[in-house]
Amino acid sequence: MRGNQIPRIKIEPARTGTDGKGAAMLMQAYGCELDPWQELILDCWLGKDETGSYNVTSAGLSMARQNGKTELLIARCFYGLVVNGERILFTAHQMRSVKKVFNRLVNMFTDKRHPEILAAVRRIRYGLGEESIELLNGGLIEFTSRSRQVARGYEGISLVVYDECAELTDDQAESIMSTLSASKTGTRQLLYVGTPPYPGCTGEVFGRFRQSCIISYGKGEARNVSWHEWSIAADSLQEVDLADKALWYQVNPALGYRLTEEFTAEEFNTLSPIGFARERLGLWMKNQSSTTGSELAIEEELWDSCRSDEERPDGKVAYGVKFTPDGSEVVLAGAVIAKDGKARITLLAAEPTGKGISWLAEWLNDRYKTASCVVIDGRNGSDVLIDKIRDTWKLRDSVIKPSAQNVIAAASLLKNELIEKTVTWYSKQDLLRESAITSTKRSISGGWGFGGQTSAPIEACSLALWGCRTSKRNPSKKMRIG
Repeated sequence: MRGNQIPRIKIEPARTGTDGKGAAMLMQAYGCELDPWQELILDCWLGKDETGSYNVTSAGLSMARQNGKTELLIARCFYGLVVNGERILFTAHQMRSVKKVFNRLVNMFTDKRHPEILAAVRRIRYGLGEESIELLNGGLIEFTSRSRQVARGYEGISLVVYDECAELTDDQAESIMSTLSASKTGTRQLLYVGTPPYPGCTGEVFGRFRQSCIISYGKGEARNVSWHEWSIAADSLQEVDLADKALWYQVNPALGYRLTEEFTAEEFNTLSPIGFARERLGLWMKNQSSTTGSELAIEEELWDSCRSDEERPDGKVAYGVKFTPDGSEVVLAGAVIAKDGKARITLLAAEPTGKGISWLAEWLNDRYKTASCVVIDGRNGSDVLIDKIRDTWKLRDSVIKPSAQNVIAAASLLKNELIEKTVTWYSKQDLLRESAITSTKRSISGGWGFGGQTSAPIEACSLALWGCRTSKRNPSKKMRIG
């Protein structure tokens, strides 16, 4: 058996010609025969319009590891340097990935069996952080691992290669954009290449570019972008038979060429199910963030199904306070459990800590006699707030600083109550909704909590609900949040 050479998702603009065949022949002449799938993508990346210019300005490729993405990128860069005299910036998240491509190209340009290539070289720089290959025809490729300052010292770049694109952040992409200028071919090109983002990775760009390509294609507007993806299509792991070897060959074009079935079977037996699905089968989960690839904590449909326009009920009350990880903001939420056992969660405040937290301490102290407890989480600010309310909130367990297991329990409780329809939220709270439907699952001590840049409001609500459900104190049966 041999791996499938045609991607599951193939988005390409129409072209009148291509340099792809020439790029493949050039690689073959220097000892590397490309796979059919690699030639297919080169035909797209080097496709031309009626003016003779390359018509793909931004291209994406998503597939499992060890299928030959690096050799494809080398083929694109080698042709761009030797034939087009392009100025190229090759970037990756890790320096070892950068060095791998640099060393591979250096070997090609210094191979004594090909004196014509040796004669084309003006200079090769080997210094750490200064790796580059410059040709006499003006072609130049520079290499760097990524940082916020990655664009310093690079000018006139016409081709940018983003390898390991799951880790590419907005800051990095924005800094590199300033280096772009039209090449001798009259075009500029960005290549986004990688595997599906994993939970907790820092990248935002790859998933958003993928989504943009798919949406544009659906509207018939994908004129200068391309996307190729070898992957399985599923909304959950329950829909996939991960042990199906035919499926392995369907989404791994190198399987049966360089990638072996035995190695894939070892991965299947070693990796977690979600890890194998992502790393070997190229799975992009439907329920995942379009920016980071992490699994979303709450599905949008589930959250919206629990909205309510009704007034908050009377009942047992608790409050949740969440300080953001950087200490820049504090969020206050409340939960109330009515006589029928159903709960209501409400976002009460979200304020920068630059205005201090005395207002919050005073607010909480005013409500000590009517609330069961307050749960306060966050490394930056929680201890200070607890000190400010300690003299008023004297009852044992009325002030709770949650453990990791408590945070896990709070997140799971809220998710379960949404599923069972035992909790509602006020429909006019857009900030809370945005937090709920964009927050991701953050790994914590064998469980998960809410994560992401806007998770503080939903975290505060989960803490308030958990405190309300677990506290034994119920000082008043007739009270309202506010």
